[in-house]
Amino acid sequence: MFKFTRRMALVTLSAGALLGLSGCAALNTVTADAQSFGSWPAGRQAGSFAFERLPSQQLNEQQQAELEGAARAALEKAGFTSAADTKSADVLVSIGVRVSRSDNAPWDDPLWWRWNGNYFSWRYGPAWRPHFSRYGYPYPIDPMMERRYDREVALLLRDRKSNEPLYEARASNDGTTVGSLSLIGALFEAAMADFPQTRPQPHPVSVQLGGGR
Repeated sequence: MFKFTRRMALVTLSAGALLGLSGCAALNTVTADAQSFGSWPAGRQAGSFAFERLPSQQLNEQQQAELEGAARAALEKAGFTSAADTKSADVLVSIGVRVSRSDNAPWDDPLWWRWNGNYFSWRYGPAWRPHFSRYGYPYPIDPMMERRYDREVALLLRDRKSNEPLYEARASNDGTTVGSLSLIGALFEAAMADFPQTRPQPHPVSVQLGGGR
């Protein structure tokens, strides 16, 4: 007869705790498609940086300062240090953030929406319930499938003295929410993940919210 001992209980609890921790790590992981371009000079150190704002970015200083704060952490992780001002910085950094919303058309078939499984699991599974619109076509009414947000960040690093562009990086992902400032920071970190090397082809990069890769 099977006998459940105290030792087995401890082992089971330990294994459960590890699974819980790995699950939390997975939930806090952000995956983005990253690209980087340019020709960072061989042997050149990251050096100091300062942000440079476009005239339109100066209209909302508080929002821009928050976005720059999210990008600053990614730049410092890549080896850069904050300069006192633009006149003393080795590199000037311009940033951009874009979040756009896309809604599914009422005739969209879930078979072709974010393909991730076989035909029957998408079309007839529990996550999809038919609902007929005024056009007479069935479409999914799951709120998670009705709306998507595309999020993208970009950085441009220029040599302050020569004004020459040295490095350009961007990262993007999507989801069912606009996202938070920490998510934007994670996208900046993903964008700078390959520095000083460049990889123009889109490739996945995973980082943790508020943490390292």
